[in-house]
Amino acid sequence: MLERASWLRRPGPYQLQAAIVACHAEAPSWAATDWAQILLLYGSLLVFWPTPVVRLNRAIALRHVAGAQAALEELHGLADELRDYHLYHSTRAQLLRELGRESEVGAALNRALELTDNPAERALLRQRIG
Repeated sequence: MLERASWLRRPGPYQLQAAIVACHAEAPSWAATDWAQILLLYGSLLVFWPTPVVRLNRAIALRHVAGAQAALEELHGLADELRDYHLYHSTRAQLLRELGRESEVGAALNRALELTDNPAERALLRQRIG
């Protein structure tokens, strides 16, 4: 159905989201995921939904294409809008860790922990904290 919808050459937000999911589903492994395509799709999705969460997801894809520093720079622009969103802080912690900025990781993980009540997410964050 996604392929047939693409023939119309009028992608909408749901088609773009489905295409992102398809990129993940069709990849034979995490490492083989077509992150460049996902990055382009998130860029297109921003036309329809210019939300901070879509921008966060785009930054995650950017990390896989251009590296942690580029993604962290994208996150800086989201700090105010997503200050109360746990996934912003956990993503930031991961990027800081990849950049070797361990002294900043704990604060980001602790803030993410404060912001979620989900038991599975809390357990994962506690594990990452140490």
